[in-house]
Amino acid sequence: MERWVIVNPAAGRGRVGRLSGSILKAAREKGAKAFLTEGPGHAAELARNAPEGARVVAVGGDGTVHEVLRGLAGTEKVLGVVPIGSGNDFARMLALRKLPWREALERALFAQEEAIDLCWVNGEPFGASLGIGFDALVAKKALTAPSFLRGMPRYLYALFGVLKDLRLPEARVAVDGEEVHRGPLLLLAAMNGPAYGGGIPIAPMADPRDGVLSVILARSFTRPGVVFILPRLLLGRHLSHPQVVAFAGREVVVEFAHPVPAHADGELLPEARLYRARVEPLGLRVVGGRAGQKGERPLLSPVGTG
Repeated sequence: MERWVIVNPAAGRGRVGRLSGSILKAAREKGAKAFLTEGPGHAAELARNAPEGARVVAVGGDGTVHEVLRGLAGTEKVLGVVPIGSGNDFARMLALRKLPWREALERALFAQEEAIDLCWVNGEPFGASLGIGFDALVAKKALTAPSFLRGMPRYLYALFGVLKDLRLPEARVAVDGEEVHRGPLLLLAAMNGPAYGGGIPIAPMADPRDGVLSVILARSFTRPGVVFILPRLLLGRHLSHPQVVAFAGREVVVEFAHPVPAHADGELLPEARLYRARVEPLGLRVVGGRAGQKGERPLLSPVGTG
């Protein structure tokens, strides 16, 4: 089996770039082919070029993993992850987030593989999360934030910028062909893993091996309502709110009257009026720990569906 390691030097706010020499050297000493990406799209191209059956390791954050996934989804290639990003929700889903990079690299190259669900939206693959509406608007707004703002200050800048002009779109949502919502919609999250946005437990019940998407709808909210639910969301206690409902299904379809922003694994998608997401059960071969291993606190808990 060939082993390819794809290193994104821009990931982790440049941390991967500072470590890249050591990572490339360590990968090559272990018999892997190691590559440094040169810009957007290069990781996907490298993953596509890896031979069938190869183990392809993404070194970086969720954006790097998402791009590598685009290059190997639908093949027999195996995805490994060395999480050195700012969010690492895919790695969190696989209980890999707290591993030192050398240990994560060793595991990604040589540990036993397993199968998890692979998700698709409008023909594009995603690994951990799909967000439509408010959270994607915040992500889009954050791109225009002043460069000196990082982390939470950057998020708050974007959050309150979006709140100032908040207009909830009208949406129709169907899960497995059954209409579950028609009306104003703050956001919809279709989740393979429990968290997005760098650890926000939007879907604590989500399991990447259960063959379904965990679908969270936040329906009609005022501006103050959005502010007041944020602490509950960060603690994973938002599901008891009367305007938040949860469903599980193999397919979710969301329709709007006009294009609405969305993101997959934190990466902005082309805005669309129609989003069709589906799960391919156990359609992705990965290297990772089971949830709850290596000291990760399990995020999975049972919850009733709406």
